[in-house]
Amino acid sequence: MYVDNLQQDEVFVPVQIRPLNELTGMPVRKGLELAVVSNGKIVNIVSQRYGHIPDQLFFKKAEQLLIDADLTYSRQSINRSDRSFSVDFVLTDSTQFSVGQGEDVILPMLRFTNAYDGSERTAGHFGFYRKICSNGLHLARTEIGFSIKHHKNAVQLIMPELQGLFRRFLDNEFYSISGRFHRMMTVELLDTKDFVREVLERTQLFRYECSDTNDAHSKKAREVLEILDAEALQLGSTPNLWLGYNAFNAVLHRNLKKGFAKQQQLDRQLFETVYEMA
Repeated sequence: MYVDNLQQDEVFVPVQIRPLNELTGMPVRKGLELAVVSNGKIVNIVSQRYGHIPDQLFFKKAEQLLIDADLTYSRQSINRSDRSFSVDFVLTDSTQFSVGQGEDVILPMLRFTNAYDGSERTAGHFGFYRKICSNGLHLARTEIGFSIKHHKNAVQLIMPELQGLFRRFLDNEFYSISGRFHRMMTVELLDTKDFVREVLERTQLFRYECSDTNDAHSKKAREVLEILDAEALQLGSTPNLWLGYNAFNAVLHRNLKKGFAKQQQLDRQLFETVYEMA
């Protein structure tokens, strides 16, 4: 099954909170007393008030939500330099739909993110997983609310009951957004190069040309065009807005060096930009 090929990075890396003066042998100023050491590397300098949430605690509790809700899922885990982490739970039960061809399957997905370097907030949200490109679509605005309570010597993470949240997501977003997917599928792209150029002019996601003095397609623009053509061929379809959006989405998540939250923001911006062209 296609979900068997999900990325499986190790996210439960060893992590310690160490006094910085012990590591350096030097005095430290107030507010910079502790070092976050992840897998043998210092990834952050924090104050004594820092409340650490290890991946072992956060992602295990997140997974327990799905177990308690009796949901069937596959897991994808991403580790970026032992500093920031995400775990996606792709729900593989009967809750799915297809866009256009029956092979273009969309599944609901939950993403949880955490970071030891302060680059990401500890968060969770609903999204979508697409079979064809094996990639997440982070368009849903329903977030997984939970509270983090800082005590004198510990941090307590209180997670919500997921069943109600999941049902509201399905009722309010999952199927309503699918209607927009279907509409994009009906708009054929007569000139894929013009489409890529226009999207990049609107979003400034990256350059269309190599440089101001070289008007050949940039590497990323070529990748978008290649993915778009390949998916159209795979699905036996002509290029359309839906495939165009997903080609951009694939490059955004695979090749652009952005944080998880920034990728999610750009994904939404990209989707709205392409949908306005429908």
